[in-house]
Amino acid sequence: MTAAPMQPDVARLEPAPAPGGALQRLRRNPAAVVSAAMIASLVFAAVFAPWLSGHAYDAADRANVLVGPMPGHLLGTDNHGQDLWARLLFGARVSLAIGIIVEAIEVLIGVTLGMLAAYKGGVWDTVLMRVTDAMFAFPDLLFAILLVGILRPTSPFAGFLTVFVALALVNWPSMARIVRGQALAVREKEFVEAARAIGVPDREIVFRHLLPNILSPILVAATVDIANVVLAEATLSFLGIGIQPPFPSWGRMISDALPYLRSAPMLLVYPAVALALLVLSFNFLGDALRDALDPRLRR
Repeated sequence: MTAAPMQPDVARLEPAPAPGGALQRLRRNPAAVVSAAMIASLVFAAVFAPWLSGHAYDAADRANVLVGPMPGHLLGTDNHGQDLWARLLFGARVSLAIGIIVEAIEVLIGVTLGMLAAYKGGVWDTVLMRVTDAMFAFPDLLFAILLVGILRPTSPFAGFLTVFVALALVNWPSMARIVRGQALAVREKEFVEAARAIGVPDREIVFRHLLPNILSPILVAATVDIANVVLAEATLSFLGIGIQPPFPSWGRMISDALPYLRSAPMLLVYPAVALALLVLSFNFLGDALRDALDPRLRR
């Protein structure tokens, strides 16, 4: 008598988990180490800004306006007598908060829509991808400027919410495209087909089999895109339609420093250097993560 065929063992068909060599490869990458240390330092400075600054970000010293480094003002003051060191620290808090929160919203929207389009296919895939294509038809920055102009923040807090909404809405399509492409490739693997064959629910297939196997490209894309979000926020603030006073923003500080470029060039240098360091750190860390998580480098 012929034995009954055995049901496929999903766990046996799944790809083996990646070895723990990614962290070791990151540690051996000088750019990754320096970038991670720079980001950690800026995060520490942003979190503890009220204790490290020594001044409120909007406190004005009218007796010392446009002065260089002096006792009580580590980096000097701006044209309003506000302490530059304090504004740089609180500006780091603004940039990091917007970068991380906007990227979290973008990942949530992009992963949800990309996974839905890839797994469901058919009409779902067609409609969602056409919406994504329509979003790509607009230049990101111009679309963000349009949204900010429509929403018209009337208060500093409303300016925060407007920037969050505008940047999240213009950045999710790229994440959705990445997730859809990766999920389509994993959907055809044997372990996913085996899971379907034995009746595993769709939700469990997505969260247990598809999503864990595409986390690496999502993590890399999110890390690099934080730099793009920070730069976009600085651009909006530079144009005067982003973060509104009295909250400090590095983009706004650069804009305010332009009239004093000859008499007080450090007003522009400090925020520009801080912005460049933050953006470069996330870009270098994202490149290092891509190399470390590359399956071709796993031995």
